[in-house]
Amino acid sequence: MKTIGLLGGMSWESTQTYYRLVNEGVKARMGGLHSAKLVIYSVDFAEIETLQHQGDWPATARILTDAACSLQSAGADFLVIATNTMHKVAPEIEQGIRIPLLHIADATAKVLARDGVTRVGLLGTRFTMEQAFYRERLEASGIEVITPDEAQRDVVHQIIYEELCRGQIKPGSREAYLDIVASLSVQGAQAVILGCTEIGLLIRQADTSVPLYDTTEIHAAQAVEQALVRL
Repeated sequence: MKTIGLLGGMSWESTQTYYRLVNEGVKARMGGLHSAKLVIYSVDFAEIETLQHQGDWPATARILTDAACSLQSAGADFLVIATNTMHKVAPEIEQGIRIPLLHIADATAKVLARDGVTRVGLLGTRFTMEQAFYRERLEASGIEVITPDEAQRDVVHQIIYEELCRGQIKPGSREAYLDIVASLSVQGAQAVILGCTEIGLLIRQADTSVPLYDTTEIHAAQAVEQALVRL
């Protein structure tokens, strides 16, 4: 079994979900008392969040590259960044390490393509919804991306940072998200990507008839697959 390097803390609320899903996946595949071999580096999200909103992405890249190097030195065979937004600096991180990076957008695109989804709605932070780094990875797989309108993007972004990253789950926010999911479906989205690793804490497939693709679940499942490929 390969050792997974999990770069987390952005936020720790979703990082613990990664830890659970990866270990559940290994147990389901291998049985008995098996669990995942992994090393975790959890950053201080307050520092990262400040730099995000200041637009200082080079500084975030330096912090996360140093963390990734620590995971590499600790014996990780490949890297999983447990957040969608910070894949914005994935190229810089990849340049600083020798181990492979399992990219969350590529993992998601693989599952969407398998399921025949060619037009998808995207929820996430403003950075993920509005900037090209995530959308272009999906479009490279032939998937058209639809995002909410500006007012809806404000709502989605605010709930992520002011509630979900703080462990707050509010019924009113769930209804707001489900309204936005329904709006994306009306615009022609065949499915909606939960493109922030905290969104799955708020809404689930049972809440809507619109197909949802939870990136945390997808990313964790593919990490398990890669970990169980023979060295």
